Amino acid sequence: MLTGCADLLPHSKEDMRTPWGSYAEAQAMFDSIVVYSTSMAQLKDLGIDPEKTPNVAILSHADLLRKITAGSSLDIRSLDTELQSCLMENKICIAYEIGQTHLDRNRFGNFWLDFLNFNRRVDISGWQFNAIVVIRNDRVIYKLWSGKPNIQQLQEERNPLGPLQGLGSSLLRP
Repeated sequence: MLTGCADLLPHSKEDMRTPWGSYAEAQAMFDSIVVYSTSMAQLKDLGIDPEKTPNVAILSHADLLRKITAGSSLDIRSLDTELQSCLMENKICIAYEIGQTHLDRNRFGNFWLDFLNFNRRVDISGWQFNAIVVIRNDRVIYKLWSGKPNIQQLQEERNPLGPLQGLGSSLLRP
């Protein structure tokens, strides 16, 4: 009966609709982009199309500047000349930001402690992939990626008063 109760704990999944089923697939796609060679049509073939692929954003030149120089004392003049001109001039480049995440959330532990809000434990696992691709004159001129290939987190929430834990503050509201 105890194992049957554990099956009653909720399970959720956060999966952005993506053409890439894993971090490795997203990384392989990104690695196939060749700077100064890959065209807009080829990007679309790879699944990078903001009109069709969810979570692919079109960045303004100001957004791109913030992303490239965020939190650093980077001198723009140290960057590639093509990228410099994109950052300094408006409307000559297009930049895409790709943000893909897959997370599984599994609650585990004692069903009754969880159900009565005394102790809730959640195991979170998955991956996250982010990339920026800059295009000028129908060719990729710059690419940058970051990510978390293996997300593993444990969330634990303890409420000594269980279902009564939040009751006090709600009774005090007018």
